[in-house]
Amino acid sequence: MLVMKELILLGNKIILSNRTIETENYKQTKTDNGLLQVTLDFKVSHEDYHEITTLLYKGVFDVEVPDKGLSFKGKIANYSTSVTNLYEKGNVGSFHLSLIEEQ
Repeated sequence: MLVMKELILLGNKIILSNRTIETENYKQTKTDNGLLQVTLDFKVSHEDYHEITTLLYKGVFDVEVPDKGLSFKGKIANYSTSVTNLYEKGNVGSFHLSLIEEQ
């Protein structure tokens, strides 16, 4: 996949189907066929683990990036997590998520 344009930000906010997520890293690109792709890293606590993973299992989201004025329907292109055991109270895991605009 060729990237035409890339925007990288530290600390941003993204909303996935009405759930606000504070990001640590945010990258916005356009694919060679003109589709928008956003990639983000964020932390998930033991307390938020179930809600976030249940949301991500849906696979398709209404995506909003308020600071960029973006709004689109997106699906998961890539998703990974740290090996942190989030079933243990007090633990925080790292999540990496790429969403691509649906045609």
